[in-house]
Amino acid sequence: MPDTSILVIEDDEHIGQILTFILQRQGYKTTLAADGLAARKEIMSTNTPPSLVLLDVMLPYIDGFELVQIIRAQQGWQEVPIVMLTAKHTEKDIVRALDEGANDYVVKPFQPNELLARVRRHLKE
Repeated sequence: MPDTSILVIEDDEHIGQILTFILQRQGYKTTLAADGLAARKEIMSTNTPPSLVLLDVMLPYIDGFELVQIIRAQQGWQEVPIVMLTAKHTEKDIVRALDEGANDYVVKPFQPNELLARVRRHLKE
């Protein structure tokens, strides 16, 4: 797992720090994008896609649903697992995220061990 990198897209600074901490403690390399524009820039300018994307839905400038489309359209990113992490928990939102191309959906507040288990599962596929 030495080259396992995770792109974390989260606009809440506190949650972003928690996610970065728990992922790095497990040995993952992380990149944090704090809003939709920063995330799009990272996606468009990175030659090597991450092993996984952890993506909030409600973001400034470009929301998570639109970012899923951008990720899926980007050359080399089609197979990157996307785990949505969001406070939006209606069935409509979950179905939309999965239909747009997300692989999983975790509702905030999340349990760190459950989130890590889901990350591990997607990285093994």
